[in-house]
Amino acid sequence: MTALSQKVRTNVYLDATTKEKAQEIFKMYGLGLSEAFNIFLTQSVLEKGIPFEIKIPNKTTVKAIKDARSGHNMESVTLKDLTNEISKK
Repeated sequence: MTALSQKVRTNVYLDATTKEKAQEIFKMYGLGLSEAFNIFLTQSVLEKGIPFEIKIPNKTTVKAIKDARSGHNMESVTLKDLTNEISKK
């Protein structure tokens, strides 16, 4: 925070167990919940989004990722093919 920033109070509803576990982690860094939230919000502003990757792929997505990485079940598609496919719809 800069010296000129104004602090405001806000309320956040949290899962009690998650909050307690998070506070234990933040305590190891010498941070309180407010400081941790401020870090998260500051990084969100700097990144213009969530400041970390969120990934919880389902089984279908996991299989598709594995196939793509290994080159299985893949076919070549051109921009023209895609444009034609869109035009049909």
